[in-house]
Amino acid sequence: MGFFEAFGGLALALFGSGLAAVLSCIGSAKGTGIAGEAASGLLCEDPSKFGKAMIMQVLPGTQGLYGIVVWFFAIFSMGLMSGTAVGMSIQDGLRYFAACLPMALGGLFSAIAQGRVAAASINILAKKPDDWAKGMVLCGIVEFYAILSLLASMIMLIFM
Repeated sequence: MGFFEAFGGLALALFGSGLAAVLSCIGSAKGTGIAGEAASGLLCEDPSKFGKAMIMQVLPGTQGLYGIVVWFFAIFSMGLMSGTAVGMSIQDGLRYFAACLPMALGGLFSAIAQGRVAAASINILAKKPDDWAKGMVLCGIVEFYAILSLLASMIMLIFM
């Protein structure tokens, strides 16, 4: 008995949806951690910039939220909540797995990249506080690709 026959389509679908949530959350944890380290250094010198620094730190956390949205939508559409997911074919399981991969990988890598941009943007806040919104724009460019990952996964899940 091969791997696919032993675990079935449902296990593959759950694995894919789980990866969308877990990898996106790992990326968000790493990204917010990177930004938080930079913010902590700034706040030691100037605690009055806490609000703006916190906004920069929160930005890489959105990918984790997107991953949870894909996970929830996937388990809902595969019928796990209604009890109709039993006996899912291997082919359908692979479809769910593939549909969740854009968010899993896009969320992981974009959150880490966005954390680095947010950390650099906190340096803008430290040296030129009036220009801190420029750093938010730079973070938003990375966010665009996280949104594309979310869109790709959602469209594939919708049209399965």
